[in-house]
Amino acid sequence: MNDTRETLMFAAERAIEFLEGLDRRPVGAIADGDELRARFEQRLPDAGAGARRAVERLVAAVDGGLLGMPSGRFFAWVIGGALPSALAADWLTSAWGQNAAMFASSPAASIAEDVAGAWLKELLLLPSTASFAFVTGCQMAHVTCLAAARNALLRARGWDVETRGLSGAPHVAIVSSDRRHASLEKAVRLLGFGTDSVHYVEPTEREVLAPEALDAALRGIDGPAIVALQAGDINTGAFDDFRTVVPIAKKYGAWVHVDGAFGLWAAASPRHRHLVDGIELADSWATDGHKYLSVPFDCGYAFVRDAAAHRAAMSVSAPYIAADASRRDEIDWNPEWSRRARGFATYAALVELGRAGVADLVVRTCRYANEIVTALGALPETEVLWQPILNQGLVRFVDDRRTEATIERVVASGEAFFAPTTWRGMRAMRVSVLNWRTTQADVRRAVAAVAAALEREAVEVRA
Repeated sequence: MNDTRETLMFAAERAIEFLEGLDRRPVGAIADGDELRARFEQRLPDAGAGARRAVERLVAAVDGGLLGMPSGRFFAWVIGGALPSALAADWLTSAWGQNAAMFASSPAASIAEDVAGAWLKELLLLPSTASFAFVTGCQMAHVTCLAAARNALLRARGWDVETRGLSGAPHVAIVSSDRRHASLEKAVRLLGFGTDSVHYVEPTEREVLAPEALDAALRGIDGPAIVALQAGDINTGAFDDFRTVVPIAKKYGAWVHVDGAFGLWAAASPRHRHLVDGIELADSWATDGHKYLSVPFDCGYAFVRDAAAHRAAMSVSAPYIAADASRRDEIDWNPEWSRRARGFATYAALVELGRAGVADLVVRTCRYANEIVTALGALPETEVLWQPILNQGLVRFVDDRRTEATIERVVASGEAFFAPTTWRGMRAMRVSVLNWRTTQADVRRAVAAVAAALEREAVEVRA
């Protein structure tokens, strides 16, 4: 037990050093893959080194190979950083070692998840009667929601997919914007629909599904259909017009699923709530906890209007399962069996922030995203491709080559971390602001880093 205490205290000290040093260290990794592999890839020891030594070796091996993702200057992907309460709760979750599969295996985990799920529905303006699942991330939230859709749509046509499978079943078509996130496509593959089942619709100049295009696509489908809408496009943060397009989908009996990985959190902000107007009319919703709620990774949320279809798609029974009909058994709603007690970190984050705290986080990050894009647009040879609607913007530096080179220079400086994307056939730099740690000083440092990168390139060109 002394080894346990000593090891955990060492790990806690290293973790605190990492977090407290985020502002001083480069945001990008400074060790290359070969160097890291040389540290890690040693012969498996015959004799164990002990707990403390094992963790010491791990800490030494990762040096320089970790990105400053929790930093307030990480703007590459839609990734937040864990709140102090959520991080602490996640540590405790590991220490408590609960298998959050059902009430019997951990009453506290079950109740925490039940309460946090109800709070999330209230915060995100979703139907209070909707069922929910805490899963590994938005990827599995899509899988969970679309599995419920598959059950409901085929059951309505007399086909029990959970018993008979998909062979011989009515074909289910999926209609989506061709700007969809790749996680939706992966969910379609995992569920056996196949990517050939997806009908992609070209979005409008506003990056949303045109009502007439959706109507035409559904009119050409003979059979059950799922319409996948977006609350926050990955490049532009655009939101489909739910109030208009959901009724069109319903006219054809389609199931409407919303990918709200980060955009669904706009509902928590009175200033941005108009973006999700009508979203409650959908049938299922998927989002991530590690984004705006700022909990550690391995936490996503699925919500389903048709609770019966959700449960039918996920539940399982066996003689050794201690089911409790009077309590919520998580195993009835999730694809996993053994699973992490994600409700603890979610509960802690919601208590730390409260309704006002989540709203403030959305407002601040959206303001910073606009400030960064606007400031970059004032720099020479910089074009603003997309001014943020929420927290996502796009800029471009002259051409594809200069854009790539500028991003590489900024990352190499260590001052900020951006990443490239392709949008409408052009390489661009995406500005994604989501971290609760981001401050006005971080905004200034990021803009200065880009300005310096552009100046260095200009000097080289002149030389």
